Amino acid sequence: MAVNDRPEGYKYPSRVCYELQEKDLDSYRRAADFLNYQNMDMLSVQHEFGIYGGVAGSHLLALLKEVRMPVVTTLHTILQNPSPPQRKVMDELVQRSDRLVVMANKGAEILNEVYGVHLTKIDVIPHGIPDIPFTDSGLWKRQFGVQDHHVLLTFGLLGPGKGIEHVIAALPEIVKRHPQVVYLVLGATHPHLIAKEGERYRLSLERLAEELGVRGNVIFYNRFVTLEDLTEFIKATDIYVTPYLNEEQITSGTLAYVFGAGKAVVSTPYWHATELLAEGRGLLTPFCDPAGIARAVCQYLDSPAEMERTRKAAYQWGREMIWPAVAQRYWHSFQHACSDWKRTSRPSYADWIRSSRAYELPALRLDHLDHMTDGTGLFQHAVFSVPDFHHGYCTDDNARALILCTLLMEEHGSTSGQKLEALASRYLAFLTAALNRDTGRFRNFMSHGRQWLEEAGSEDSHGRALWALGTGAAKASNKSKAQLCAYLFEEGLHAVESFTSPRAWAFTMLGLDEYLRFAPWDQKAREVQRRLVFRLVKLWLESASDDWLWFEPSVTYDNARLCQSLLVSSAVMPHKEGLEVGLMSLRWLASLQRTQANHFRPIGSNGFYVKGGARADFDQQPVEAQAMVSACLEAFRLTGDKTWRDEAKRAFEWFLGRNDLGISLYDAATGGCRDGLHRDRANENQGAESTLAFHIARAEMSAAEHPLAQPLPAT
Repeated sequence: MAVNDRPEGYKYPSRVCYELQEKDLDSYRRAADFLNYQNMDMLSVQHEFGIYGGVAGSHLLALLKEVRMPVVTTLHTILQNPSPPQRKVMDELVQRSDRLVVMANKGAEILNEVYGVHLTKIDVIPHGIPDIPFTDSGLWKRQFGVQDHHVLLTFGLLGPGKGIEHVIAALPEIVKRHPQVVYLVLGATHPHLIAKEGERYRLSLERLAEELGVRGNVIFYNRFVTLEDLTEFIKATDIYVTPYLNEEQITSGTLAYVFGAGKAVVSTPYWHATELLAEGRGLLTPFCDPAGIARAVCQYLDSPAEMERTRKAAYQWGREMIWPAVAQRYWHSFQHACSDWKRTSRPSYADWIRSSRAYELPALRLDHLDHMTDGTGLFQHAVFSVPDFHHGYCTDDNARALILCTLLMEEHGSTSGQKLEALASRYLAFLTAALNRDTGRFRNFMSHGRQWLEEAGSEDSHGRALWALGTGAAKASNKSKAQLCAYLFEEGLHAVESFTSPRAWAFTMLGLDEYLRFAPWDQKAREVQRRLVFRLVKLWLESASDDWLWFEPSVTYDNARLCQSLLVSSAVMPHKEGLEVGLMSLRWLASLQRTQANHFRPIGSNGFYVKGGARADFDQQPVEAQAMVSACLEAFRLTGDKTWRDEAKRAFEWFLGRNDLGISLYDAATGGCRDGLHRDRANENQGAESTLAFHIARAEMSAAEHPLAQPLPAT
């Protein structure tokens, strides 16, 4: 089963029977269906951070949660100091794997000490290599035009972490003692690096060689070679150099290939190299140390007898790494997993779907969002499903749209990734134009003729802009967008100090939570966050009573955002009272908005709910359902109380027809959402606010099915 990192996929051999789309969460669930339906005996997973979609590659877990067969996972990277998302993914991966395969003893040690995995669950199987005969390199150099030269080699996809610049920096000293040295750098630049910055790294290496006067001693082969071609290069090599910069590299396939072919190796002391090259099987040099590399290379070139002894020791050790030997050990691991797997009766598909299947969400459809967007930004309103030019644009909706695109690209990217990128750029450009640099305030309304209609927008629109920019700073798809978002956020944050709107505070707090992931060192932003939490708690204490657990004497609009912002901010500060107020007020709000028929009924905008008065049941607005989804999912994440997950689901299903009129607000034909629920009908206009409310709620519900959305441990 192959993972595609581009919509068009690749041309695979016939043995590839299923293709997953890297960023499409549903693709992983369909893969589980495929495996279960085919009654596969077991699943072998190759795990590496960066291969699978989702935060820290967590989309893979959606597949592992649903397969009904033993799982053996080969870990190509094992982090000793993982980030919180990486740790959550690893813990889940360990739990859902029947056996774990690592390629070095250090990997087993880390799994045991850091992740608490019992050694009996771990198989140490070395990286497989082709069986290359032990030969004299002189026989193979002519075809590359390097006969009569000492050949140094580094190969693999090029990128800054390879440390090749340190080998080039060592060459002047090496060439001074051994003028016939030539350094082959074999491999294409990593395609992801090409997409971001082109050939900048390779060109920097070429310039360095030129500046040091060794350009004639360095040969760049800028291509991805077949195994057959690679074998020829290895045979022509005298000394292999791996100057990698990351000590925590637990596996290096390139090192394994050359070491097992019986070549002398000079390497930095990353974990895999330290283990393989022990006991005289190679030479280790410090990280980022050209002088050390030069000494080690010259040590071999000065003493051919020592180099020959090293080669023979490496080749002998490598006999345990050739593919037939490795395959036999994998076979034993697979058999072990299957024999240990405790099969209860295999559930029927009907029972399985009812009991454990992920919550089914409508398919992602962004047609209406696309239609509502022009070269300026997102139109505010629609007449039915057609954009309404008369009312122009607003910062509020372009901010919401930027949040949606950012969420979709980070966690639920689909084959329309380029489309989302283009839309996000347009919405960010609108917010950039909306900021009045002279006042530090965001304008809100713009006419269709691109004229701003005010000097400063509402406090709430300013807060929403900061929320979107904070999200963009933390989660934007590229560095330049993140930097722009952070700059605009910082420029607009100062104005919030004078705001009196609790919702503007709340939106800003949500933005601060995201922004501080991008800039955790920003103490001024942390102080603003602290003051806003205190303000909101103070407001609640002044307003709340035994029968009115709310922040104000009326419940109006976007209500659950007040609760959500307290939960988010109080959890990270931490602020115990803020967390308690957030949960207490949200619980009260949920009780107000749950009918006897057990469906969601938001406070209506036609009068709202004033303390001591009658609540308005209509007109019901999509933003209320969206805010409730967000706040309840946050409460579930923090507490682990499944009641909150049920409340989020109840609020989301309001969009789909579980409401007072039994009418679906979401229009599956257009991908839009109707503007609200009146007493007798739905508002058929599909404006930006409503459409975005549905899609953001859908994105958050989808993320809630994601393992990273599960409750955090109590602190």
